[in-house]
Amino acid sequence: MKIIDTVPYFLHNYEPSIDFLRDYYAKYSAIFEHYFALHCKDTEERHTESIKKYPQQFAAIKQVHENIVPVIEEIAAEYEKLYQITFPVDINLMVGGFGSNAYTNHQIIPDITFALEKLSPKPDHLRVIVAHEFGHAAQNIISDQAGMNWPTVHWTSLLIGLYREGVATHFSRQTVPNVHPSIYFSYNDEGYEWLAFAKENAETIKKAFAKDYEALTREALFHEWFSINGGKSFGYSRLAYFLGDLFFQSQVQEIGEKEAIVAWKDEGFEEQVKQWLFKTRRI
Repeated sequence: MKIIDTVPYFLHNYEPSIDFLRDYYAKYSAIFEHYFALHCKDTEERHTESIKKYPQQFAAIKQVHENIVPVIEEIAAEYEKLYQITFPVDINLMVGGFGSNAYTNHQIIPDITFALEKLSPKPDHLRVIVAHEFGHAAQNIISDQAGMNWPTVHWTSLLIGLYREGVATHFSRQTVPNVHPSIYFSYNDEGYEWLAFAKENAETIKKAFAKDYEALTREALFHEWFSINGGKSFGYSRLAYFLGDLFFQSQVQEIGEKEAIVAWKDEGFEEQVKQWLFKTRRI
């Protein structure tokens, strides 16, 4: 595991100009090309808005930066202890344009990136989001060891995406126990109401996702159910993460944790997710 830390350059050289941001992005081009391709708009308007927001975030960015490196090392050690795996990847720390807070790259054993301007500086919040992103990499590592046939993976499937978010949420619970249950979904202290709503309306949410799965384009489905900017149906975004957790926990109960983690390597797995989605609970 190698930490590529771009944040000192940003903090020490910052000036409120698009020219500075362009220099920063060019200096770490490999990181930012991926970031702007998939996780944030690369426009003059977006960068101008970021420049307006940074002054209010500088103290938090510095605190996140101070806290996150030991958290990364702690979480990596916890995965090694619980699952006997290590992470032969790059961990990128950067200051972005208020897009995604964290993500894994599109690789079989993926690099991981954290955008510090979007993270809470509280150690428990950082532990959970670091554990969640490491969870995506951990699933790939464990699946690779189990003989995953990678060319057959339907990476763009949002049913697979639903399942994978459930796996990562499970890993974060295992490696960071004893925090409020909502933090595993919100990565801050603002998710209490979100989780209470999701629990109270689980079947309604599941039916609504199933309906949208049949009716919407992939882009529209992703925006409504997976994106922080979605959530028009119920007033709460990213409810697919809650459904993914429900599905994965049902798999753990049925076939056990290890088998559930690698179940996506089995032929017909995507159809199993679909069957679960369209199955209505009997009252």
